[in-house]
Amino acid sequence: MARRFRPRGTGGPSVTLSPETVNGIESRLQAVDSELLRLYPGDRPGQPVHTAYVCGANASADLPAQWGAAAVELAHSQHDLLIGLAGADVVDRVFTTLRERPIQDLRFDFEDGYGSRGDEIEDRDALHAGAVLKALPSEVSSRGIRMKGLTTPEWARAVRTLEKVLEGAGGVPGGFVFTVPKIRHVEQAALAVDLCEAIESAHELAAGSLRFELQIESPQAIIAADGTAPVARLIQRSAGRCTGLHYGTYDYSAACGIAPSFQSLEHPVADHAKAVMQAAAAATGVWVCDGSTQVLPLGADAEVRAALSRHFRLVTRSLERGYYQGWDMGAGHLVTRWLATFAFFRAGLGIAAPRIGRYLDRQGGAVMDEPATAQALATVVLRGLECGAFDPAEVTAISPEATVEVLRQLRERTVPAL
Repeated sequence: MARRFRPRGTGGPSVTLSPETVNGIESRLQAVDSELLRLYPGDRPGQPVHTAYVCGANASADLPAQWGAAAVELAHSQHDLLIGLAGADVVDRVFTTLRERPIQDLRFDFEDGYGSRGDEIEDRDALHAGAVLKALPSEVSSRGIRMKGLTTPEWARAVRTLEKVLEGAGGVPGGFVFTVPKIRHVEQAALAVDLCEAIESAHELAAGSLRFELQIESPQAIIAADGTAPVARLIQRSAGRCTGLHYGTYDYSAACGIAPSFQSLEHPVADHAKAVMQAAAAATGVWVCDGSTQVLPLGADAEVRAALSRHFRLVTRSLERGYYQGWDMGAGHLVTRWLATFAFFRAGLGIAAPRIGRYLDRQGGAVMDEPATAQALATVVLRGLECGAFDPAEVTAISPEATVEVLRQLRERTVPAL
């Protein structure tokens, strides 16, 4: 049946769209929707709050416990400072986390933090690192290595190290991912996919079992010579194997000509790069991970307090900008990583939960939230639950209907629009 409408403000005849025209438009719209769904399947839950980087030569199965113990000792020595930063309730929760699950994501580094030590030594260290990755406690939900880059001088050593790690692990450990540094060209993502397929075939591993992260530490990955944004194409050329984009603070800043004393997570060049990464990764299921700070809480008491306060501020700043994961380079960073993360999500709960409750109760109030906003509110609360910032009972105490299941429905937009 033809559809008719009369343009507003006219007295002329109605306009008719033929069934063929309507069906043709609908078919094209369906094709667009399918393509968008393929390219942007949606966000992926379960992002860790950090990635701990450790030299591959120092791989040890009890490293999480060692870092946790050192972090607890540091937190005790600066207890008053931590309470001043985030409050006693948050500090108590941090102590529990440092004792029970200090590291969520661990990467043994065979690149800049390892250097060139000769094939025999790196083979030995890679085999040992693989065995350690398999033996890590289950609290370390994600684990892997950063290998050398897929560049002409390094690629053969990078591949050999990856194979030796998998040999030492006896296969692909649970939660395994490898980081590809020095990304400057879209073709490097395609080569990483080819490498995964070749290793899976050669070692009789399950197809699709290897995943990787791309480390963005060169301006050429953000803006190409032709003015395009390669980072978006990097994701699509990764054939679903790319799990994250990691920002490399110091290499990127240096490549932009920033003087060493001004290289930082909060420099404008860092903000620009991460904003492009964030836009490219949105709704793709690829996580964005902020970079590191080289300032560790070491030295005299005043230096320790300054470093802790600085890291707390930097982590909070990243969280406020939507970067929910970052590098940690030492045990001291764990203290303020968890402190800032818990404080951020607990503060967010006090804002999000009442609004979710009003949305579910159809009460409205001063803020009229739409389904997309309710989705974002639920996502923030679920992130807080997943990282341990609060418990489900604390959510339902504020908004009784906001159970974990309902929050997940809001995140997936399966709760009917109100």
